[in-house]
Amino acid sequence: MARSPILPRDFYLARPDLVARGLLGKLLVRRYIDESGSRRKTERLAGRIVEVEAYFGLDDPAAHTFVGKTARNAVLFGPPGFAYVYFIYGMYFCLNFSCEPDGQPGGVLLRAIEPVQGLATMARLRGLLPGANPRLLTSGPGRLCQALGIVRETHNGIDVTSSRSGLHVEDDGFTPDAIDVSPRIGIRKAAERPLRFTIAGNRFVSGRLPAG
Repeated sequence: MARSPILPRDFYLARPDLVARGLLGKLLVRRYIDESGSRRKTERLAGRIVEVEAYFGLDDPAAHTFVGKTARNAVLFGPPGFAYVYFIYGMYFCLNFSCEPDGQPGGVLLRAIEPVQGLATMARLRGLLPGANPRLLTSGPGRLCQALGIVRETHNGIDVTSSRSGLHVEDDGFTPDAIDVSPRIGIRKAAERPLRFTIAGNRFVSGRLPAG
């Protein structure tokens, strides 16, 4: 798969809902370094973003930033275009991108991607057989991070607008035919807000599909 332009920092300057919509259809790319064998191997893992959720700053009870700036959520208060990775349920990592201008908190959670490159490695990282159903690889925020080998210790705070970071988003020109908007899922506070965005009809969307 040919490499495409990386989304620049100014893409992430907008409000979380606008950034979320704009991310749909883009390619999430991870440069994965495998050191498990006799030779050090670098592989490109990629998937098309099909489901995201927007989280606003101090006015969103469901956002990690609602409590104010802490050591844990500091990335979301910093410049746009950085990865915020957190640990949940004692077993899963979740990937977010900071947005809004520096000092103004906001973020977008990546909930699902459609895997397009490096599926065998994604399956191995997920503990599945090489021929596993592709939907089991990256449908859901926890699965997504497992399949790409994303962890807080390594990826929290890295610049996703830089080709040197090993994690970025590319624009290959793909545009979704339609986007569904629905309430966010898996949360209790402000769950009614229509801030979940999905590529309409895509089978890699996690959880329940939006009605429509």
